Amino acid sequence: MSANALPSIAGREAEILALVQQNQPVFLPNTKLQLEQICSAFACALHMHQPTIPAGASGELISHLQYMVEHPGEGDNHNAEPFAQCYRRLAEFIPQLISEGCNPRIMLDYSGNLLWGFEQMGRVDILEALRYLACDPTMQPHVEWLGTFWSHAVAPSTPIPDLKLQILAWQQHFAALFGDAALQRVKGFSPPEMHLPNHPDTLYAFVKALRECGYRWLLVQEHSVENLDGSGLSHEQKYIPNQLVARSSSGDTVSITALIKTQGSDTKLVGQMQPCYEALSLGRMALGDIPIPALVSQIADGENGGVMMNEFPQAFLQAHRKLTGEGGRTAAINGTEYLELLEAAGVTTEAYPRIQAVQQHKLWQRLDAPTSPEAVQAAIGALQASDPSFSMAGASWTNNLSWVEGYTNVLEPMNRLSAAFHQRFDAPVAADPAVTRSQPYQQALLQLLLLQTSCFRYWGQGTWTDYATEIYRRGEAALSSSML
Repeated sequence: MSANALPSIAGREAEILALVQQNQPVFLPNTKLQLEQICSAFACALHMHQPTIPAGASGELISHLQYMVEHPGEGDNHNAEPFAQCYRRLAEFIPQLISEGCNPRIMLDYSGNLLWGFEQMGRVDILEALRYLACDPTMQPHVEWLGTFWSHAVAPSTPIPDLKLQILAWQQHFAALFGDAALQRVKGFSPPEMHLPNHPDTLYAFVKALRECGYRWLLVQEHSVENLDGSGLSHEQKYIPNQLVARSSSGDTVSITALIKTQGSDTKLVGQMQPCYEALSLGRMALGDIPIPALVSQIADGENGGVMMNEFPQAFLQAHRKLTGEGGRTAAINGTEYLELLEAAGVTTEAYPRIQAVQQHKLWQRLDAPTSPEAVQAAIGALQASDPSFSMAGASWTNNLSWVEGYTNVLEPMNRLSAAFHQRFDAPVAADPAVTRSQPYQQALLQLLLLQTSCFRYWGQGTWTDYATEIYRRGEAALSSSML
């Protein structure tokens, strides 16, 4: 593709929304797994991402993977090609295991930035491998693609009006690369950094957008949620589906099924296939009156670090070979497949335990129903003043990193650009949805989404925050030129 070409992130909104709301079974028609024969299962996902940065030879937007290739002497940039091979290697592992008589499973989460980077770099080898995994009928029972935000934004600090823009941009890009039928099979969502909002209005908007965009379930970190009474999840609760309830400050509610990612961020969990061996030690668990297989759910970076680059391939192959010799008691499974099998067995979402975002119990205790945005904000302020442990910044796979503290120089421009974007385009798009197909809209949208990339608020002040400043400048320029 041309170096100046834009990614396919807008222009088909109504068509995409109609497409993804069709709710036919994805895995049930083809799965060979029989729920009554399985005592436990595990679902592994690989998260893949490289940010887009304004660091090309003439300042153009390029993938960080391309920057690594072009600057091999910096840091661990010499790993660029090993990373590239990680992005495509499941297209080799899955067929190999099938040919051996195994029944492998994997879930894949690729950011839009990364997919665009493959296009920009002309990495047809990677794109063809991913197309095989997304489209080939022999792969469909074994590979599940998860949706995510297009530019690896973190939900709690993303402006509320942009949450759905991020979700839809990824869906449109994925459909452009792999086809509408492949997109219709994407029913689970993987939030970047496993970051779940706990502010009532952000969480409500997030879950509402997910449901409107056709998602059936969400992967959440165990420490980012709590039971409705404020207690932590029980041991058994971590291995069954839960129902995440989001209640806005106005009292509206929406919910979505949640699968629980246990433990913190540790690539060794997936790199050494720990979920498989944990599942082997578990049995059936009661959900209402129906015993169901316990499910161990995990996600890790698919390329980052020595364990994933070097140990994962053999561990992945060995784990699936071991299952073949175990007689089917424990199975590899994908998230949507598991939920569809439960539904076919008569389990309804009403049987799932109700959970909410962490710390919300403290907030709701302070309030009388019905609530209002003003009352909620007052209660948040009072709690923050009286309880040092109380925070409405959300929770992710780790509590020792913040994507907010110390990043005012990124967050304030991010919020300004978002407000300016919506002031410029919301009314024209409402009057004529075809506006989203225009070059001015798409150019401004690209800069808006890119500025929200979490990487610009991960590495501290310096080069990465400078990248954000430059993207903000380009976003402002795009908005100004759109008004000429």
